[in-house]
Amino acid sequence: MPSAPRAPRGTPLVLPVLRSSRVTLRAFTPADVVLIQSASQDPLIPLITSVPASPGQEEALAFITRQHHRLESGAGWSFAVADAATGAAVGQIGLWPGQSSRRTGNPDTIGYWIGPGHRKQGYAGEALKLLTEWGMTVRQMQRIELYIEPWNEGSWRTAESAGYRRDRLLPSWQRIGTQWRDMYRYLRTVEPPETDRRKTGPKIG
Repeated sequence: MPSAPRAPRGTPLVLPVLRSSRVTLRAFTPADVVLIQSASQDPLIPLITSVPASPGQEEALAFITRQHHRLESGAGWSFAVADAATGAAVGQIGLWPGQSSRRTGNPDTIGYWIGPGHRKQGYAGEALKLLTEWGMTVRQMQRIELYIEPWNEGSWRTAESAGYRRDRLLPSWQRIGTQWRDMYRYLRTVEPPETDRRKTGPKIG
């Protein structure tokens, strides 16, 4: 019988709290049910995430419980994006480790959404910057990828504001609902120190 998946090596089984002047990334709580219910009624969020399509309270609480199990199962870190001033949840962001991605082709990725009524206020960009820096410094990830539909200009502008660059268009990459959709792949990589770049640069003569 195969063993249950485990959290990435060295992962504490308590979700950290990450803070900036604009947002706090924290664990979901039952008080965040209203946000999940609102997201359930969005036309896109339930298609691309595990947010339930039904806005019932029981379904929303079950979603919150699932987020608490992400670390234990080894799936990754799932955070509520909260306004730093009020503490109210406005969205979700997750960092999903690829488990030796250079050999398996399974990358480290981040996914995020902001609930209706909280968009165009800078939450997504700030949350993405905060979680990316944590992933690359604390978790020592060398490369993180995002996958965004070409029409979703707001999302890829957010990625670019957080230092990600567009790598390529991937045709029919992800199934959304009943259709396979094209995706832009965005990358953020750790830049080597200036001394390392000089050492590894091309030699002339």
